[in-house]
Amino acid sequence: MKLLKTYISLPNKVLFVGLLLLASLYSCKKENNDPTNSEVVEINPENPILGSQNTLSEILSSSENDEFFVNDSIKEFYIEREYTPAWSDPYLREKFIILLKKAEEEGLYFKDYHGEKIEALETNLESINIKEKSKYDILLTDAFFKFSTHLLNGKTDPHKIHGIFDLPKNQANLVALLRESIKENDLELALSKIRPTNEIYKQLISSLKVYKEKSENKEEFKRIEDGEMIKPNMQDPRLPKIKFRLMVLGYLKDIDPFTYDHSQPVQDAIKQLQLENGLLEDGIIGNSTIKLLNIDYIDRYNQILANLERWRWYPRELGDHYILINIANYHLEVVKDNKVVSDHKTMVGTNVRKTPIFSEEIKYIVFNPNWTIPPTIKTKDVIPGAKNSPDYLNRKNIDVYNSNGELLNPSEIDWNDNKVKSYIYRQKPGSSNPLGKVKIIYPNKHMIYLHDTPSKSLFARNSRAQSSGCIRVENAMELAEYLLSDQPKYTSEKINEIVKNGKLTEVKVNQRVKVYHLYWTAWIENGKPRFTEDIYNYDEKIISALNKDTMP
Repeated sequence: MKLLKTYISLPNKVLFVGLLLLASLYSCKKENNDPTNSEVVEINPENPILGSQNTLSEILSSSENDEFFVNDSIKEFYIEREYTPAWSDPYLREKFIILLKKAEEEGLYFKDYHGEKIEALETNLESINIKEKSKYDILLTDAFFKFSTHLLNGKTDPHKIHGIFDLPKNQANLVALLRESIKENDLELALSKIRPTNEIYKQLISSLKVYKEKSENKEEFKRIEDGEMIKPNMQDPRLPKIKFRLMVLGYLKDIDPFTYDHSQPVQDAIKQLQLENGLLEDGIIGNSTIKLLNIDYIDRYNQILANLERWRWYPRELGDHYILINIANYHLEVVKDNKVVSDHKTMVGTNVRKTPIFSEEIKYIVFNPNWTIPPTIKTKDVIPGAKNSPDYLNRKNIDVYNSNGELLNPSEIDWNDNKVKSYIYRQKPGSSNPLGKVKIIYPNKHMIYLHDTPSKSLFARNSRAQSSGCIRVENAMELAEYLLSDQPKYTSEKINEIVKNGKLTEVKVNQRVKVYHLYWTAWIENGKPRFTEDIYNYDEKIISALNKDTMP
């Protein structure tokens, strides 16, 4: 410094500038040769580097890294960059902190990603030491990986919530994404590649905001009692409460709530409520409708949270041609090139025999099918039935085969022997066969498929959790014809002829069509929120798991 001051006093300004350039070159050379020299880095106010290579390496080599969530990815990331800090750009940090704070818009929370620590460190950045700055750099990296992981596959484990959840995890190279984001100074670019992109997810984010505002400014919800059905034009003492609730929910306007009549405006409002929530639109106020009316804004907010989480579990791309089943809403859609080709009502598994969540590709169709009875029904229904009544199998048109495929005589079987559990039980084609005239097969370990049913009147019911796990499809023959429509041989006439002869006939499906068994209870339809009953009580489990994972 004395040498520099001496030259400042000299009149030769050219020499002074030259010395400045020389000092600058020497400083840069020293920094390049020894990038771990944090003293040089930190005293330069033009270089806001967080920490140093030495301290980053020391922290990541320590066994005391319990506060980091994604240690393996963190180490890989910093080894790749030779332990140089990643978050020195204040603009990049600012953008990331804003993104983390906005996570609540999609049901994720800033505090889950070191939010309080990050804010405190950013606020006191000038007063913290080298080690704390290095740790701050790592905290930001860890926050990115954890937030990205939650966007990619959710915060919770679907296998702990569902009886059977058999979808693969979404895959992404988060280390490469962070590297690219820092290089391009664009974190949103990376997050957009892992966040769910389907319209349902985007619309649920908007809906979550609406219900958050409603829940904060809601009228008090007083429970409406269950009771006898209230049919149109009837009177009931619960109707004032019902009318007031319909007004609060926005279904009813300009009407005196303090009357006991089920008038036309009330009927119309009830029908709209039923339509938007998957019930039969009959205007009759039964206990299912009362249950809907008793769901307040906070419940709906939580329901949307649960559905945002499950869409983070689900595949990002479904393909160009697929069948999408919403188990909870008893509904099936055929989608090709982003357009719904056809839709069908369905029946799904009961609460005891839930339809699993999984996906597989359709391989073939069976007309006039036998029904190979699945293990659960075999154990709980068929074997006890055969044991109690000698005529049971004959009445049900069921054949029994041993492991070698040999047909057995039911009267010669010892029904008390454990071997009966290993036998194959097969119901022959016919009017009593629960598979109806056709089944659509996508081979899977769960022994689940789509099929027809002789009990077509059941499709008129509101609640259609009636099956033993497989999906019964309304107008299943039409769906089968569609799947064979690329094969000129299988005209409607040809298919009718196959069905009429009553013989089991297997036809290969050439089109590549995947079936997705998914489950969701909230979405947007025609610009309005739609909800359906949580028939398997999964939403509550998801909310409980989300709250548990959010706790410190």
